[in-house]
Amino acid sequence: MKVKDVAALSGISVRTLHHYDAIGLLRPEKVTNSGYRNYSDEDLSKLQQILFFKELGFPLKKIKELISDEKFNRLETLQTHQELLLQKREKLDLMLATIEKTIQKEKGGEKMANEEKFKGFDFRINPYEKEAREKYGDQKVDEATNKVENMTEENQEEMNEIYRELAAIKDTDPTSEKAQLAIKKWYNFLQDNFSTYSPEAFQGLGMMYMADERFTKNIDQFGSGLAQFMSEAMNEFGKRLKK
Repeated sequence: MKVKDVAALSGISVRTLHHYDAIGLLRPEKVTNSGYRNYSDEDLSKLQQILFFKELGFPLKKIKELISDEKFNRLETLQTHQELLLQKREKLDLMLATIEKTIQKEKGGEKMANEEKFKGFDFRINPYEKEAREKYGDQKVDEATNKVENMTEENQEEMNEIYRELAAIKDTDPTSEKAQLAIKKWYNFLQDNFSTYSPEAFQGLGMMYMADERFTKNIDQFGSGLAQFMSEAMNEFGKRLKK
């Protein structure tokens, strides 16, 4: 398919497809001598995967890293996307019902109980907690949560100091030795104070720093872009642990 046809099919602009090509995120299988891009069915499947990631809030740099990883499994990732989107739909359905009831109330309809006014709103729930419990068990997740809630001032300051050290080098290569030594302090801090992280769990935690905007916002208080830097550094650290 030509680029304009792919744009019409997918609902994204030709300019966006050109950008994906330029950054190496989605390069068409064939380019004619005249410079025309021709996309294969495999290219379209890859584009679909990219758009699922985008819908869930992943930045392009992180999407490229994930789908380029030799261990990337499309089926497993699609199943994860499905679960997260179903959770998102359930929350949206609740919020739509709340909006409808509120509209009817404003029009002079039945009164709403206070509890009804906030159905669909619950910012305490971490959408990744269910997956964590399935992978690591309720006991480990509960222990980690309890430790966070009972963190001492000394622990808090140690954690903040690690964040500050990482923030000071966030514009460097996250795979460099300097970055890896710094992220090792974060790994050791988590191991000592919260839970035992496997290489995969540590990498998964790094992904959450970018996928969950609450993590991103909290971490980036120490410096814009820190969450992404830590995520990439943690991914590299996990790879090295596996060797």
